[in-house]
Amino acid sequence: MTVELCIVFPVAIVIAVIAVNALLFFGQCASFDRAARNAVRAIAASPSTKEASADLAARIEATVEAELQLDAGAVECVALAAEDGVDRFRITHSFAPTLFGMGLRTQIWGVPVPKLSHATELALDRYAPDAQVMPDG
Repeated sequence: MTVELCIVFPVAIVIAVIAVNALLFFGQCASFDRAARNAVRAIAASPSTKEASADLAARIEATVEAELQLDAGAVECVALAAEDGVDRFRITHSFAPTLFGMGLRTQIWGVPVPKLSHATELALDRYAPDAQVMPDG
């Protein structure tokens, strides 16, 4: 029985670490999607006329990181080329696996432990208060 425990216990620990990291990642993805959508709606929906898409992307990135209380660099927001007045933003969340909350090395026994990432792409039409309104008729 002792030999079986010595063999099974490390395997059970590895499975537990994988399960905990998977659940943490899925939970952060759900929170990230909500925070990213809220940030894009709040910041990019009606910006000032002088504000460029890259500036909006930086504000969105900072807002999402602050809301989720993530480390700097865990969220990246990129403004994509605007077409027909529609701004598009790609927001990416990076997740580094942990060992029950403690940092995990980038390699374990020579096997690299990759960072997981989740991205969402959002598009919205900017509100332009200075646009001319066509009269009826």
